[in-house]
Amino acid sequence: MPQPHPQPALLAHDLVRTLGGRRVLDGISLTASPGHRIGLIGENGVGKSTLLRVLAGVDQPDAGSVTRPADLGFLHQEMLYDADSTIAAVLDEALREAREDLAELDRLGEELASAPEDNPGHQELLDAYGRRLEQAQDRESWDADRRAALVLDGLGLGAFGHDRTLGSLSGGQRGRLALAALLVRRPLALLLDEPTNHLDDGAAAFLEEQIRGLPGTVVVASHDRAFLDAVCTDLIDLDPAVDGPVCYGGNYSAYLSEKHAERERWERRYAEEQEELTELRHAAGVTAHRVAPNRGRTDNEKMGYGHRAGRVQNQISRRVRNATRRLEELERTQVAEPPRPLRFAAGELAARTEEGPRPLVSLHEVRVPGRLALDGLEVSATDRLLITGGNGAGKSTLLAVLAGRLPAEGEVHRRRRLTVGLLTQDTVFERPDRTVRDTYELSLGAQRAEKVPLGSLGLMHEADLDKPVGQLSVGQRRRLALALLVARPPQLLLLDEPTNHLSPRLCDELEAALGPGPGAIVVASHDRWLRRRWHGRELRLEPGRGRREEAGPHSWPTPAHGPDHR
Repeated sequence: MPQPHPQPALLAHDLVRTLGGRRVLDGISLTASPGHRIGLIGENGVGKSTLLRVLAGVDQPDAGSVTRPADLGFLHQEMLYDADSTIAAVLDEALREAREDLAELDRLGEELASAPEDNPGHQELLDAYGRRLEQAQDRESWDADRRAALVLDGLGLGAFGHDRTLGSLSGGQRGRLALAALLVRRPLALLLDEPTNHLDDGAAAFLEEQIRGLPGTVVVASHDRAFLDAVCTDLIDLDPAVDGPVCYGGNYSAYLSEKHAERERWERRYAEEQEELTELRHAAGVTAHRVAPNRGRTDNEKMGYGHRAGRVQNQISRRVRNATRRLEELERTQVAEPPRPLRFAAGELAARTEEGPRPLVSLHEVRVPGRLALDGLEVSATDRLLITGGNGAGKSTLLAVLAGRLPAEGEVHRRRRLTVGLLTQDTVFERPDRTVRDTYELSLGAQRAEKVPLGSLGLMHEADLDKPVGQLSVGQRRRLALALLVARPPQLLLLDEPTNHLSPRLCDELEAALGPGPGAIVVASHDRWLRRRWHGRELRLEPGRGRREEAGPHSWPTPAHGPDHR
């Protein structure tokens, strides 16, 4: 039996892509070899999704080239399917290549059996059989149907009837089905954009196991720090750096310490070069003045000037030339000033209220048919509550009930004049043509927007403030929605999957900001990294009931990259 053939790498060279007048990709190169799992990280809007689209061939670069394996799969952030299609149709398409492999092997086998070895076409048939056999081995085609059942079950779709239409599924379920189809196919190169969105713990752990078991190339853009830590062999940071995007060997934990050290080296090098430039400009200017041909001599210079004049002037002229030459070289090659990175700088996320004995909100025997069943819950004036649970357990529903946006059976009591802010999972703005700046000012009012400028919160770059909201990335829209909440802190802040689509660094900073302080904060999250470091109360929801688990007292964490910049 022939051995599997070497698998091709995914190569990109000097990619340039300009969108909306801004260079999103500026000379990006990468080599993604089989067996390597590369994570793309960086602030929202630096080009992670754009790079994946160019690598996949969905978008064309303005310059540069991509060499990709013929067998490539791409998971978009927002995968669209025909609403009338069924789960069975999606699976049939995912299994098509494997079934074609097996059918073709059967056909070639029959032809080989009936063709004499001395027939001129026998060797050609044998070669074709060998190539198809290698391809089937790479795809594990014989195991494809069993794998399909395993993947659907692992991603929480095993109980769904295959005749269900995609229109009957939620957005998260459709996303998981798209991911399942790719895992069933096992393409030689797999590109994933935020693959753990909408996955609970079990599904995320299953995905990690599947990704680690793939023999081909994987490139993934993700905000999920636990996922990056579990699967990546390399990370590419697309944030600005002294020599362009930086590749770090290892997982997310290894990256954190290296990133901080790299930033310090850049800042130190820039400072040293600026100091040298100042000295060179001074030296070149002063010494050039001293050897100016029409400058009169001082009294000290007149004594002995006749026999030393030529030698001194030559020495000074040589210094001028050396300083000028070094100055020109350094001005040409100096590193750019490190751009000031976004730092989450919101002060208090929630507003102070009278603590008192009465809770801000209390629920008793609350029911939302088919979505939530909760015996009781009280949220105090300074509460820090984390709501966890699998998909469909009712986390988003509970937040909507606490916010007063969803009616529920049972008893719901809120303090009078309680102010509540809710960050929902889906960030939609009514006027996508309106700029970020105008959206912020019109939503808050001119007086509040002037008191708390958007740029002061560390959530949006100055260069993005005059962009139409519709041109923002998903993560940038989430940042703007968060800014609108914390610019006028509510007494009760409700955050639904707040780390979805945000950069890992902002996730670290937001996590630190959720610590002790005034007001109450309730977070619903599947983010395993955040949950492992949570030090408030926890309420775990299960379909049909809720169960409270108290976390022990600990100090709240600070961002892993350094001190809190609030």
